[in-house]
Amino acid sequence: MSYWVYLRDNNGDLVEVPRHKEGGTVALTGTPEAELNITYNYSKYFYNTLDADDGIRYLDGKQASEVTNLLQKAVARLGTDQTDDYWDEDPGNAGHALSVLLDWANQHPEAEFEVTG
Repeated sequence: MSYWVYLRDNNGDLVEVPRHKEGGTVALTGTPEAELNITYNYSKYFYNTLDADDGIRYLDGKQASEVTNLLQKAVARLGTDQTDDYWDEDPGNAGHALSVLLDWANQHPEAEFEVTG
């Protein structure tokens, strides 16, 4: 199971970001679209750093600029040192995923997050 996190412009279209191969479902050549699949294995870290009730779903419907500071604090707390296994329930893996979202938020502060899953 997993979350899907998107960043959409005011027309509802996915914003473009530098081509990436992040997340649990990866396009072989990467994708320039702001969509990220994140394993539920990181859930406890999202509940501990983003929102105790909603975890990463807290971002849903929020403008990127509204949550930039929260994402910065969460990344600082979790770190971004990843393990060799994407699926490991590890703070650095979770922090890395949030750092990707933070980068996108900084690139597109007026865009809005959508979280499903």
